[in-house]
Amino acid sequence: MTHYDPRIGEAPLPTSGELRRRRNIFTQFWIFVSTSWTMFWLAKRKH
Repeated sequence: MTHYDPRIGEAPLPTSGELRRRRNIFTQFWIFVSTSWTMFWLAKRKH
């Protein structure tokens, strides 16, 4: 059964650079740290 939304087939595929960034553990760690830091400061400022 291969039923899927036709918009999925029309969606753009990620470039090789985007796939490399998604698989890079250091990039993912940096994104995690920066997001966590931002959420920490938002929570600290509001409470």
